[in-house]
Amino acid sequence: MGGSESTSQTKKSSAEFDKSWRETPWDNKELLEKNLRELKLSDSKVKYIRILLAGEVGAGKSSFINSVNSAFQRRITTEALADSVSGTSFTRTYRTYYIRNGQSLLPFVFNDIMGLESGESNGAHQEDIAKALEGLLKEGHNFNPTDSGKNDDCKSETSLEDLTYCLVYVIAADKVSMMDDDVFRKMRYIRQKASSLEIPQAVIMTRVDEACPLVGKNLQKIYTSKKIKEKMQECSNSVGVPVSHIFPVKNYHEEIDTQNDMDVLILRALTQIVQIADDLLNRRKSDSEKC
Repeated sequence: MGGSESTSQTKKSSAEFDKSWRETPWDNKELLEKNLRELKLSDSKVKYIRILLAGEVGAGKSSFINSVNSAFQRRITTEALADSVSGTSFTRTYRTYYIRNGQSLLPFVFNDIMGLESGESNGAHQEDIAKALEGLLKEGHNFNPTDSGKNDDCKSETSLEDLTYCLVYVIAADKVSMMDDDVFRKMRYIRQKASSLEIPQAVIMTRVDEACPLVGKNLQKIYTSKKIKEKMQECSNSVGVPVSHIFPVKNYHEEIDTQNDMDVLILRALTQIVQIADDLLNRRKSDSEKC
């Protein structure tokens, strides 16, 4: 009996930290939601701050948008079409997704792009993503990896609301070790472009339940799991985003009802992303006032 207990404790110590290394307000979902619903942007002239999602095919970009919307609607929604079967990008056009607050809209929007794939003729072209960062892609732009030179879907001028205020890489925790070097090369190119535009960057790390059985059984173990922290560090090393800007979540996939712990992680991640996006909006406002 004692040997069994000892083995169990050894397994726990090898898989878990003694305590959570990042505070998570598991019991404050309503407050997280309320703060986002009542968010006031730094520049009253800007109605929405734009968040651009980029990542490998199947990482969960569209599913994250749906999960955010589900958390606010308190029911499962599927506005952004997602596909986990074909192995190719399901997103073919550049589209803006709004998040509803009852009958009104919240002051942040998402843009989903075609997934990144290995090879120049596959997946989203990095130049299209660079244009999206600058707010130059028109709504409805069709992603065509074999023809990135078209300008008919590009704007000649942009407004403050067209600009991207945060670039978010969506990376699957259970796939990061197997991602193709060519995909990481494209991500690094996008990162350099975003950095040159002073656009902040973050990572949404999905499929945490697939990467760690401990978290699969209990989502509240996410910040005591050594495996999840290891995967977060791997994301940081591969993409160049600091661990402080990496947010592990579980997207809605097979659930038919929303769940508190999933919502808390999603809303907590969204809060951090919106805050760093609004910081850029504030800087741009200050710079314009100086001119």
